[in-house]
Amino acid sequence: MRTSDFAYELPAELIAQAPPAARSDARLLHLDAGGRTAHLGFPDLPALLRPDDLLVRNVTRVIPARVPARKEAGGGRVEVFILPEGEEPGGLFRALTRPALRPGVRLLAGEGDPVRLEVGTDLGGGQREIRIVAGAAGILDLAEQAGRTPLPPYIRRDPEGPEGPDGMDRERYQTVYARFPGSVAAPTAGLHFEPETFGRLRANGIRIVDLVLHVGYGTFAPVRVEDPRDHELAAERFFVPDATRRAVRAQLAEGRRVVAVGTTTVRVLETPGVLESDGIAGSTSLLILPGHRFRVVSAMLTNFHLPGSSLLMLVAALGGTDAVLAAYREAVRRQYRFYSYGDAMFVEKGAPAAP
Repeated sequence: MRTSDFAYELPAELIAQAPPAARSDARLLHLDAGGRTAHLGFPDLPALLRPDDLLVRNVTRVIPARVPARKEAGGGRVEVFILPEGEEPGGLFRALTRPALRPGVRLLAGEGDPVRLEVGTDLGGGQREIRIVAGAAGILDLAEQAGRTPLPPYIRRDPEGPEGPDGMDRERYQTVYARFPGSVAAPTAGLHFEPETFGRLRANGIRIVDLVLHVGYGTFAPVRVEDPRDHELAAERFFVPDATRRAVRAQLAEGRRVVAVGTTTVRVLETPGVLESDGIAGSTSLLILPGHRFRVVSAMLTNFHLPGSSLLMLVAALGGTDAVLAAYREAVRRQYRFYSYGDAMFVEKGAPAAP
């Protein structure tokens, strides 16, 4: 297995730059357990689920982690990208800064009465320790006062354009069920859901439970090694409520399907030990590659992912590498929209690969 095995050709014009007019106005490619494809719309999702399915979703909330700032001395523009998992007492947190800044530099963020920041220790890997000097109670307060939506780098925004640097993204790069702030990227499979979608699902007998995984900056990290087994995922924080754990365990005991909304949900559910403790909180760096034995998830809803990414490898692990890559090529031919604001796939667990 090589990282280059997960490459595919994608014309730039198929990378979605904006969400559709309505959240559910997305196409849905169904890849069944036999490797067959069908081309549907997202409103067809309830028909693909069984009345006794358990749907698990990630209710994390994206924070406006990109904070434009200026140097207190001289006014030079900088950006502070908050890394929420690194917050410490005393107003200290970890961040990426652009450009790189030396310790002691003072920054102002926000208009009017700005938040005052000071750059601290160089932590390596482009990270800096930042201290909130005054004007904000913590990183969530700082983000709400001065931050912007942390869109992925492949989505372009003109700061002077009609949408401005944030515009619709503050609402649309967020699921309708987002509750707990802490992510710097959206669990994008959930962006297609409208509130009424869940009413239809429940009316069909499908139960819905929640967990939390806060998506970290590492989700953007490319796989740079040729053998994907050598790739290391940054740990991401999660919480699984006891009600969710009980529901999943009962579902498995009765031989019924657990359906995950998104790769983040899959990674939490497949992390060893997650279903064995009440109300478990922790972190996971689980890398799911083809050959993984899925013990919990039988099907998933997901978006289309970058070539050679760990997310694409996870989808290939569930649906079968050949079947998933063939489905991606078909999606390109049919001009599906790709990535965060793009269309969706419903992938059912394929038969185990022959030894």
